[in-house]
Amino acid sequence: MAASLSIDERHEHFAYCVQLFGGTTAFSRRLGIDERAIRRFLNGERPVSAGLLEDTAKALRLLITEATTAEAQIAATLRVAPTDPA
Repeated sequence: MAASLSIDERHEHFAYCVQLFGGTTAFSRRLGIDERAIRRFLNGERPVSAGLLEDTAKALRLLITEATTAEAQIAATLRVAPTDPA
């Protein structure tokens, strides 16, 4: 069983996850949460709930799937592209 995070650790981890999405605006769009609310979580004005972390984890899993698909498309393109003689 994983150890639970302290309030500070939860806040820091949430802030890290927001950055993984490219910042507040991108995270807000991805999760459908108002940017002001995200800033309140980041500033510590509102506690980061277990539900918010669960939603963040779900969005991260979706991002992983999308990134993996994009990477596979790039790899496939590079495999069939002619090699550069330079």
